[in-house]
Amino acid sequence: MKKVTIGMLAFVSIFFVNSLFAQSIDQGKKCIYYERYKSAKDIFQKILTANPANEEATYWLGQSIILSDDRTKQDLLDAKKIYQSALSSMPSSTLLMAGIGHIELIEGKIQDARNHFEAAISLSQGKSIAVLNAIGFANGNPESKNGDPIYAIEKLKQATQLKKFNSPDVLVNLGDAYRKNGDGGNAILSYQAALTMDPQYARASFRIGRLYQSQGKGQEFIFMEQYNNTIASDPKFAPVYSNLFNYYYETDVPKAAEYFEKWLANADDDPRACYYRASLKYAQGLFLETITKVNECVQSEGSTPYPSLFRLMGLTYNRLKDSVKAKENFEEYFKRQLSEKVTPGDYNLYADVLLKFPGNEVQAGLLIDKAVALDSVEQNKVLYIKTMTSMYEGQKKYTSAADWYKKIIESKKNPGKTDFYNAGYNYFRGGANDSSITIFNQYTQKYPEDMFGYYMIGKATAAIDSAGILGLAAPFYQKAIELGEKSSDREKVKNQLIGAYKYFIEYYYNVKKDQEMALAYLDKAIALDPSDAQLVSNREFISKNNPKSAPKKPVATKPKSGSSPKKK
Repeated sequence: MKKVTIGMLAFVSIFFVNSLFAQSIDQGKKCIYYERYKSAKDIFQKILTANPANEEATYWLGQSIILSDDRTKQDLLDAKKIYQSALSSMPSSTLLMAGIGHIELIEGKIQDARNHFEAAISLSQGKSIAVLNAIGFANGNPESKNGDPIYAIEKLKQATQLKKFNSPDVLVNLGDAYRKNGDGGNAILSYQAALTMDPQYARASFRIGRLYQSQGKGQEFIFMEQYNNTIASDPKFAPVYSNLFNYYYETDVPKAAEYFEKWLANADDDPRACYYRASLKYAQGLFLETITKVNECVQSEGSTPYPSLFRLMGLTYNRLKDSVKAKENFEEYFKRQLSEKVTPGDYNLYADVLLKFPGNEVQAGLLIDKAVALDSVEQNKVLYIKTMTSMYEGQKKYTSAADWYKKIIESKKNPGKTDFYNAGYNYFRGGANDSSITIFNQYTQKYPEDMFGYYMIGKATAAIDSAGILGLAAPFYQKAIELGEKSSDREKVKNQLIGAYKYFIEYYYNVKKDQEMALAYLDKAIALDPSDAQLVSNREFISKNNPKSAPKKPVATKPKSGSSPKKK
């Protein structure tokens, strides 16, 4: 009986310890959910101090390091060592294989990562929700620049089909993967499915808000409703306050400050706090105070200050028109910031600064190309590209400007008339007539009833056939006239019609030697613009030299037989 009692006590003790570890792991995961990575790291390290062989705690310790906003290159190496060391003693741990794969993705070792992911799935027989979720998150989360969203969708959907599936986290990760793959509809459905499973799962409503916010201010009513739902369901969800701080930062500084305080109350002791305080100074236009505050932050954080502080310093010096110091600080930012944490907007800002120094056009262009490639929002892509078009147009390098305007056409799902015009007309201004014709051919294909595309093809073709002898531009100008003369708004197309008429005036007078046709087009042009002195002068000149157009003399008639002229 005594022996049984000891055994029971041992069993109870083991059960209690396991329950304690499970509870602590859940607490650590909750901290990650709230993006309180420092707290999560502390929890998992304590668990591993007591039990170094805890596979789940090891995985989540690595994640708390990987996801931390102030993570350094050394931190990433430390996380990798944690996984590698654990795998040496637990070589069949599929969860740790997924963790290693995640780090390899960040490092750009895409095939190595895929090998680890597939090995983890194979060893777990594709039946581990935790493993499939880890792989899906590694590939599909918004910051995973090297991740494959299609692969993520496949694995996360596989997880949802397993028995006893009950994880809103998996569904939100699935939504992120869909969004990363450009499928907003299925992303919303996945987030909503997570809320159906757990109406209090704030991360899901927050993600819905972020998706609608990415579509522009026109969706403000919807995304603000989702953010309010997030706060109502979980007032401790710090990420929503951070997001609202950034949203109001440029438009309503007092409101941004209010959300900053709410974020601060629900976040860990975070290096972003000092950065946000400095940012509020910048938003108020207190640039000298911003510099003072940034320097305080950098000094207080020792050898590893928050990298975005240097970005803020660069912006501040740029506003103070000190381009040299702006450039120095952006260079420092790019040196310190992890490449996967550099945003498309960062590349655009740095490019704008570089363009203030002649000779940096190529480097700035490469940065803009990176920004365009990384950003999924069409409006942002166009904004970045215009950094280059404005610069080249200002330098009157029209062909280079046109090359960048062409990238706007390529970046838009539905480019409009202005997009084709900007590219085609700048090619024309730069003398790249063949390229201009190519663009305006696209214009006419999309807008076949609009005369302008044909008119511009006519101008570019006339520039190629500069002597006009071949009449290559004639069919395009003729088509432009055909459409222009049918227009219900002649005033709107007047300039193009007159331009086309002038081509035919010269063509018929100089090439075809057909003065009557030249006069006919002159009359059409003068009817549209009687005040054009050149047109009137040309008509008088041609008329004088064209016997057929001279006034006819009256012909004398003989009196009829038996009659005589009346006497006066």
